[in-house]
Amino acid sequence: MTTVAFIGLGIMGGPMAANLVKAGFEVVGYNRSPDRVQALVDAGGRGASSVPEAVRDADVVVTMVPDSPDVEEVTTGDDGVFAHARKGALYVDMSTIRPDVSVRVAEAGREAGLRVLDAPVSGGEAGAIEASLSIMVGGEPDDFAEARPVLDAVGKTVVHVGPAGSGQTVKAANQLIVAGNIELLAEAIVFLEAYGVDTGAALQVLGGGLAGSTVLDRKGATMLAREFKPGFRLALHHKDMGIVTSAAREAGVVIPLGAVVAQLVAATVARGDGGLDHSGLLKLVAELSGRSDSN
Repeated sequence: MTTVAFIGLGIMGGPMAANLVKAGFEVVGYNRSPDRVQALVDAGGRGASSVPEAVRDADVVVTMVPDSPDVEEVTTGDDGVFAHARKGALYVDMSTIRPDVSVRVAEAGREAGLRVLDAPVSGGEAGAIEASLSIMVGGEPDDFAEARPVLDAVGKTVVHVGPAGSGQTVKAANQLIVAGNIELLAEAIVFLEAYGVDTGAALQVLGGGLAGSTVLDRKGATMLAREFKPGFRLALHHKDMGIVTSAAREAGVVIPLGAVVAQLVAATVARGDGGLDHSGLLKLVAELSGRSDSN
């Protein structure tokens, strides 16, 4: 049985670790919040009280933490993954971080004797629960092949996209597209409501045509109901838009619509809505239109 150490058991990591248990892996989890560890134990996994304890005997180490500094802290510190994982283990970072940091982490991991993949995911909380995530993977092809059973246990679309850092680059593009889709869906909903049409019926027919999207399918009904329970928090999407706008600037690529959406996301977070689901962009669109954010 392959032993997987899973570090970061939040909204995404918790259900992903539980799905690895269901798939037959021995999963040892660590999280700063003990209640998250207990949830994994209740699902059939084992808990650890520290990163060194979690990774010591693991064949595969997975991290799912919020941001670039968190990944560097959990990997390169004295109590980090690279100092305590066994030589030859696979390290898979499934967080969403800056591509350049991902490359730096991969280099440090290889120097420590580990095989490293960056494998950020898309699909939100629902995809994590359903094990239907889209996973974009950067790293060596042979390492990807060996990690495939673990990745297949949590994702439905699993694709190797290039060398170290490539997964994070593709994820940045993903977040650009998702934010743009949410913003346009929000604008469409406010527009439809202004004319008093049956918005549920409108989204149904729009979803069956070229305007259809996974964003519309997953977010449309909750946006109509003004239900913004976080599946993916606006604060995290704000972080991700910073990644893509910075990376685009470094590459000399112009993303005019993306830059506007990044500013709208930033404004929504600045007004205190960072804890809402990213579909909470609708609140700002409604207010900019001089309309209440409730029907």
